[in-house]
Amino acid sequence: MTQAARQPRGLRSLLSGVLNSDGKPHPVENTFVAVTVVLGALAFISSAFDNLHLLSSWSGLVGILTGAWGQFISATTGERFLLIIGLGASAIGFFLGMAHGGLFGGVIG
Repeated sequence: MTQAARQPRGLRSLLSGVLNSDGKPHPVENTFVAVTVVLGALAFISSAFDNLHLLSSWSGLVGILTGAWGQFISATTGERFLLIIGLGASAIGFFLGMAHGGLFGGVIG
């Protein structure tokens, strides 16, 4: 007799199912995904304010670098999808931060 398999519920299990769709854990790759998405959100949100150009440009630059490396080592499609979202947000935040004053605007020179 077949038994019903219980599906885990919650955001954490859903995210784990998307990122680890091949059934294997990928802690390093998932860390790069999380860092890239957080830095992308930080860069994107802070780029809306002119006086936060240092925060948006630096977090955008670091988000672009972590996202690029994460793309290089990613193992599943879910990881790549979230990395592209984070990379796009990081790039927008970086470019708007550069337009508002740049990486060193007002601190050096």
